[in-house]
Amino acid sequence: MGKPLSDEENRSWATGIGPEGKELPPGSATAKEGKELWMRRCAKCHGVDAKSSMAGSIRPPTPDNNPVLGGEKGLIQSTKYATTIWDIINRAMPLGEEAGSLKAEEVYGATAYLLYLQGIIKENDIMDAKSLPKVQMPHANDDMSPYKRRF
Repeated sequence: MGKPLSDEENRSWATGIGPEGKELPPGSATAKEGKELWMRRCAKCHGVDAKSSMAGSIRPPTPDNNPVLGGEKGLIQSTKYATTIWDIINRAMPLGEEAGSLKAEEVYGATAYLLYLQGIIKENDIMDAKSLPKVQMPHANDDMSPYKRRF
């Protein structure tokens, strides 16, 4: 069932991005730059403000279960490391056959835009391999059980 992965596909999936961001590639973007990409490539599924439940959830949306931003179960609110967000976007977006097709600058931009929407960074803060691992996430110091934390 399916087809074997090419060497390039294997390499892209075999390298995860850790909390320290040592594996992050060169590139950079701000939330302001990321917003343009978001409107063009992400908003149709995730909404202009990343609050659409069209992507990422089979449950009806509520403030507590929005798949990207909403409540403690959303991606931004349930991950301890900003590098995790970068890694998820890099590997899985846009959904489908195009997954993993974004350039590093685009991934930094989408990540920055999501962090900006949550008030974690400012609109013109530059996200790159040095700054992204330093972002203080809302639950970075929480001792959340794996049953509560999704990412």
